[in-house]
Amino acid sequence: MFIVMVGSSEITDRNLDVSEKNIKDFMEALQVAGQLSADNVLQTLKLLKVKILNNKMATPRCQKVTDIIVDYMKTMKPEGELEELCTEVLLALGFQSPGIVIFKLWDRWHLNNLPPNGLLVAVGRLIFCQGADPYIGVTWEYILHLLRMAQKEDDMLAVCHVLKGLVISARKHLDLGTKNDEIMDITQEALSIKAYLTLRVLFNRWSLRSNNKVTEEALVIIGHLFFLIPPSKLKNQVNRLTRWLMTLMSAKVAPFYISQCIFQLIDALALSGCGGINLESQLGNIIDMLFKQLSETVEDSNHHSVQNHSLALKAFYILTKLYNDRVVTLIRENVESKDPAKIISTIQIFTDVLQKVPQTEKLKNEVMHSVIIMIQEDLKPVRRALLNFIEMLIQHDYLAPHQGSIIINYVIKLSESDCSNEEDIQLTCSKILQMVTLPKLITLVCQPSNTLAFVPLSKMATKMALRARSLGQVPYLSSFHLRPTQFISPQKLLTHLVMFSLKPYREGEFGVSSLRLLYALHPITSLHPVINSNVGQLWMTEIPQMLQMLDDHTEKSLNQEEWEGRLLQFSSQSLLAIDDDSWLEQLIKVVLERINYFSDDDEEEKAFLYKFFGFTLRTSRNIKMVQMMLSAILQTVHEELQEREGIAVALSIVSMKHLKVTLDQLQAYSAILTDKNSSSILKLMKEHQQREWGLVCNIIYLSYSKIISESKGAIFMHLDDILAMVLQHYRNCIVEKDKNLKLEYLDALTKLINILSSQPMAFQFKFPQKIEIVTFMMELIREEPMNSISSSIRQRAMNFITNFRKLHPLTEVEERTELLQTCFQSVLCLPSTEDLQKEASSSQEAQATEDLLMETLQSLLRLMETLIVEMPSQIQYCLEHLNIWLNSQNDNERERATWCAARILGFTAKWNNFGVEIKFSRLGCLVRLLAMRCQDPVDNICFLSSQAVYNLYRILLLQKQMQRKKQGLWEEEGKSEVYSANVFYNNTFEIAKAFAEYFTEMQLTHLVLTAMEGLTDSKATVSLAAAQLMSAVMKERGRDMIKIEEIVEGIVGRLNLQLEPNTKEETMRAMCLLAGNNTHRVVPMLLNKTLPWDRTNLALWKAFGTRRETTISVLQLLIGILEKLHSREESREMAFQPVAVTCALCEMLSGSLCQEAVQELYPRLLLAILHHLYWVIEQNVPQKMVVYNREEGPGRKSKPFDPTSCALEVVKLVFVAAAYEGVVVYANQHHCWDLLSSPEFYYIGIMDLTSGIVKNCEPAILHRILNLIRNILYSSNYHRRILARTFYAQLCLLIPTAALAPISGSDCGARLFGQSNQVDQRAQHHYERSWAPWNQ
Repeated sequence: MFIVMVGSSEITDRNLDVSEKNIKDFMEALQVAGQLSADNVLQTLKLLKVKILNNKMATPRCQKVTDIIVDYMKTMKPEGELEELCTEVLLALGFQSPGIVIFKLWDRWHLNNLPPNGLLVAVGRLIFCQGADPYIGVTWEYILHLLRMAQKEDDMLAVCHVLKGLVISARKHLDLGTKNDEIMDITQEALSIKAYLTLRVLFNRWSLRSNNKVTEEALVIIGHLFFLIPPSKLKNQVNRLTRWLMTLMSAKVAPFYISQCIFQLIDALALSGCGGINLESQLGNIIDMLFKQLSETVEDSNHHSVQNHSLALKAFYILTKLYNDRVVTLIRENVESKDPAKIISTIQIFTDVLQKVPQTEKLKNEVMHSVIIMIQEDLKPVRRALLNFIEMLIQHDYLAPHQGSIIINYVIKLSESDCSNEEDIQLTCSKILQMVTLPKLITLVCQPSNTLAFVPLSKMATKMALRARSLGQVPYLSSFHLRPTQFISPQKLLTHLVMFSLKPYREGEFGVSSLRLLYALHPITSLHPVINSNVGQLWMTEIPQMLQMLDDHTEKSLNQEEWEGRLLQFSSQSLLAIDDDSWLEQLIKVVLERINYFSDDDEEEKAFLYKFFGFTLRTSRNIKMVQMMLSAILQTVHEELQEREGIAVALSIVSMKHLKVTLDQLQAYSAILTDKNSSSILKLMKEHQQREWGLVCNIIYLSYSKIISESKGAIFMHLDDILAMVLQHYRNCIVEKDKNLKLEYLDALTKLINILSSQPMAFQFKFPQKIEIVTFMMELIREEPMNSISSSIRQRAMNFITNFRKLHPLTEVEERTELLQTCFQSVLCLPSTEDLQKEASSSQEAQATEDLLMETLQSLLRLMETLIVEMPSQIQYCLEHLNIWLNSQNDNERERATWCAARILGFTAKWNNFGVEIKFSRLGCLVRLLAMRCQDPVDNICFLSSQAVYNLYRILLLQKQMQRKKQGLWEEEGKSEVYSANVFYNNTFEIAKAFAEYFTEMQLTHLVLTAMEGLTDSKATVSLAAAQLMSAVMKERGRDMIKIEEIVEGIVGRLNLQLEPNTKEETMRAMCLLAGNNTHRVVPMLLNKTLPWDRTNLALWKAFGTRRETTISVLQLLIGILEKLHSREESREMAFQPVAVTCALCEMLSGSLCQEAVQELYPRLLLAILHHLYWVIEQNVPQKMVVYNREEGPGRKSKPFDPTSCALEVVKLVFVAAAYEGVVVYANQHHCWDLLSSPEFYYIGIMDLTSGIVKNCEPAILHRILNLIRNILYSSNYHRRILARTFYAQLCLLIPTAALAPISGSDCGARLFGQSNQVDQRAQHHYERSWAPWNQ
C-alpha cells in the first residue's frame, strides 16, 4: 500500500502519518528499494523528513526509522542527493532523540567497517545539539578507532565532521567552567589525553601534506586540539608543528587555514603564561610564515581572505607580548628585504602591535630605525602604508628623537608638487606636517633639500602664522636667534625667501608664497629683535605691490631683469631700514656661506646671490667691514667662470659707492700674483700653481672690467695705474710661465681690454701703456714655436692687439710694419695642415689643430682689417709684407698669403668708403704678383688669387668712379660686370687687359721687369704666367714702356737660359709685341749684336715674322736701313748693319706667317735686297766669312752663309714669302743666282730674274713694281738708278708678250715706251753695254 502511495502523485503530508503500520510499510518499501527508481526513493525520503520535522515521534518509532535509514545507507550505499537526503532524515530523527542516532556509530556490525558517511556527517552535526553532551566521551573513543581506519578522502572528510564537532563542543563546555564537567561523559583530564592521542593519530595515520579538503579540515580540528592538549605536551610538539605548517605552505594550502592554525597554536601556548623554548627557537620560521600570510591580497568579498589578514596580525600581537625584543628584531629584518610586500606587512604589524604594547625607549629606537630604512629605500608601493604609520608614530610622540627630522623631511619630499605622488598621499603628508610647530615648520621651509615642497610648506606656515595672529598669538620669531642650532636664523630666513622669490612662477607660485610668508611673519607694530617697525612699514607697502605685480603678469610676460632689480631694491631698502651693521654683517656672512655651498645647478640663482651680496654690502657705512667682506668674497671658491663673474659683479656693485676701497682691495689681492713671500699660490702643489694663478688673474681683470662698465667715468683716472699693474703681473709672475698660464693671462686681459675699448669715454684719454702692451704681445707671438700650433697664444695675442687698437695713441707706421712682419712670420710659416694633422695623436686632436689654425688665420685677418681701417691709404704696404710668402716655395705658405691678400682686398672693396684715396704706387708689382699666382700649380691658390685680383680691380674701379663723380664727368655704368673672379681664373691676358688703363708708365715698366724674374721659376705654370703677363701688357700698353733697353736685355738674357718651351714661346711673343710697339728702339739693339747670331737672337727675329703688325713695322725699318745705308756713294769699307739686316730677314721670312706682310711690302723689299746684293758683291767679301747659320733640322749640321749667299737667300725668301715660288724655280732653271753673285753679270741676272717675275707675277704686282721703279729711275744713287732702269728695260721688252690682264698690250706698251723716251743717254748707253756680251 505504501508503495502505491509513493507512486501516486496525489500523496501529501496529510496522507502520511507516522504509525506502526506506515513504518512497517516504509520498511518493506526500503527493503525492496532496489526495485524502485531513485526518484521514487528520493521523493519518499523528502516526505519522511518533512513529517519527522513536523511531528513528535515516539522513541521506539524513532529508533525503528533510524535503523531502517542506516540499514538502507549500508545496503544501498546511496550517493549524491540521495545520500544527503538520508543524512538529513537522520538529523531530523536526531533532533528528537540524539542518542538514538549517535549510538548507531558503534553497532556491532560497524566494528570492522566504517559507518556510512552520511551517518558520520549526521553525528558530527548532532554533537552540537542540546542533549548530545553526554555522548562526547564515548563518541570520541569510537572516533579514535575510526581515524585509524579511514583511508579514502570521502571517509576522512566524514570522520572529520564528527571530530570537529567533538573538539568544538568540548572547548565550549570547558570554557563554561568546571561545573559543566558533569554534563559531559568525560573528565577534563581524559579529554586532554584523547586530544593529544587524536593529534598523534592524525600525524601518524593520515598523510596531511597536500593541498586538499582533508588537510584544511584537519587544520581546523588541530587548531582546536591545541586548547585541549596539556601545555607541556603541546610545547613539545611545536617544532614538529612548525615544520608541518611550513610544508603545507609550500603545498599552497589556503592561507586562512594556516594563519588560523598558527594563531591558535600561539594563543594556546600564551594561555599557559609562556611560549616555551621550542616556540622561541621557531620564532624566525613562524614570523616568516606570518609575513607571507600578510602579503596575501585581501579581498573584502572573501571572508577567509579578511580573516587570514586579521589572524596573522593577532598572532604577531601575541608573539610581541611573549617575546617583545626578539619579535621586533625579527620583524625589522623584513624591512631590509626590499620586498614591497614584506615591507607593507611589516608596517601593518607595527601599526597594529605598537598601539597595544608598552612604548619603551628601546622600542621607539628600534621602530624609528626601521622607519628610516624604509624612508631611505623609498619604494613607491610602500609610501601610503608608511605615511599612515608615520602619522600614528607622531601621535605617540615618536618625533622627539633625532631621527624625527628625517621622517619630517621624507614627508616633505612626498608633499612636493609631483604628478607621481597621488592626491591621497599629499593629503596625508599635509595632515602630518600640520602636527609640526611653526618655528620647526619655517625651518623646514628654508632647508634647501625641501625646495620642491616649498610651496605647500610655505602655505602651511603662512596659514599657521595667520591663524596664530587671529587668536592673538603673534608669531614672533624672536626665539629663532636664541636657538640657532635648532631653528633657522632671521638672516637665513630673509635670504632664503628672497632667493625663492627670484623665480616667482616656479612651481606656479614660488614668489607669491615667499612674499606672503614674509608678510605673515612680521607684525607691523612689533619691536622685533631682528626687524624693527620701519622694516614692517616698508614691507606693508612694498610686498603688496610686488604681489600685485606678479598677479598682473605671467611667467612669459614678466620681465625677469626688471623683477630681479625690484627684489634687489626691496632688499636694499629693507637693510637701510634696519640700519644695524652687526645685523648686516651676519646677513653678509649668511650670503657668503650660501655662495660657498650653493649648487651650480641653477646658474641664475647663484648669479643673483653675488648681486645680493653686492647690494647688501653697498648699504654699509662701515669701511672696515666693507674691506673685510670684500676680502672674504675674493677668497671664495672661484673654479668656475660663473663664480668668477659673480665675484666681479659683486665688486662692481660695491664700487658704485666704495670705488677707492674696492680698487685698493683688488690691488692688495693682486699681490698674490707677484709677492713670493705672502702668496698662498706657492703653498699649493706645483701642478696646481699655474691654474690658480690664472684664476686669480681672471678674477682681478673681470672685476676691473665690471667696474669700468658700471662706473660713470671715475675709474678712468686710475686706468694708467691698472694697465701698468697688468704688465707687472705677468713680468713678475711668481710661478713658471707655461702655456696654460699664458692662455689664462691672455683671456683675462682680453676681457678687460674689450670692455675698456667699448666705453665711449675711453677715446677721450690717452693710454701711455698701450705701446708697451702691444710690444709685449708681439713678444708672446715671437715666443711661439714655428713648427707647431699647439696653443692659441698667438691667436689670442693678435685678437688682443685688434681690440686694443681703438685706444689712443694710434699705431705708427714703423710699429705697424714690425707688427705685421711678426704676425706674418708667426702664422704664415706654420707647417701645412696635413703635416700638423700627422703629428696629432688622435682624429679629435687633428680636427682641433685644424680648427685652431683656421681661427688663427681669421685673427690675423681681423688684425689686418683693423690696421687698414685706421690707415686706409696704407693697404699697399700691408700687402707688400706678404710678398715673401706669396713667392714662397712652400705651397702652404703661398696659399695662406694668397688667402690673406684676397680677404683683405675683399674687405677693402666692400668698405664702400673711398673718401680717402688708396694709392697703389707699385700697382704693377702687385698685379704681377697676383697674376702669377693665378697660374699657380695649386688650384686653390689660383682660385684665391683670382679673387684677390678681382677685388683689387673693384677697388681701382670704385676709386675711378668716385673721382669722375667729383669731377662731374659721365660715369660708365656696368663696367664692373665685365669682369669677375671667374674671368681672371687662370687667365693672365684678361688680368693685364683689365688693369692696363690703371698703370702709369713706371708701373708698367716695373711690372714687366718684375715679371721677367718669374720667367726662370722652377714651376712651369708660374714661369708661363710671367711670360703671359708680359705679353698681355706689351699688347695693351707696349708703346708706353720706358727702359726699353733694360727690358730687351733682360728678356734676351733670360731667353738664353733654359726656359720651359711654353714659357719661351710666350716670351718670344712678348718680345714680338714689344718690337711691334717700339720698333725703332728694339730693332737697332738686336741688329747690333755680333754676327753670326746665336739661336736666341735668331729665334727673336723669327718671332718678329709671326705677327703682321710687328712684321710690317720691322720690315719697314729694315728696308729703310738698307735704303738709307746704300743711298750714299759706295764706300770701300764693309758696313755690317746691312749684312745684319739680311740675316734678320733670313729668319723673319723663313716662317710661314709673314706672307701677308711681305706681299704688302713686296716690290720695295725686293728692290732693297737686290740693291744690297750688288753692294755686297762689290765688297769682295771673303768667302769664309760666316754671318748667318741656318739650322737644317735634327741630326744635320747648320748651313753657314756669307754676306753674298745670305743676301741671295733673302731674295729667294722674299719670292717664297710673297707666294711666288715660280720665280724661284725660273731663276734656278736660268742660273740667275750665279749671275747675281757676280759683279760682271749682275744685271744680266737681274734681267733674267725680271723675266721670271713677268712670267709668274700677276699684272697688279707688275704694276706695283713699275710704279716703284718710276720713282727711282732718276735716283741719285748710281747703282739704284741702274738697277731700276735694268728692271724697267726688261719689263718694257717682255710685257707685250706676257699674258697681262686686264691691261692691254698696246696701252701698256705705249705707257712703257713713253717713259723710255725720257731716259737720258747715259743710262741708255749703260744698258746697251750690259747686253752687248749676250747679244753676241
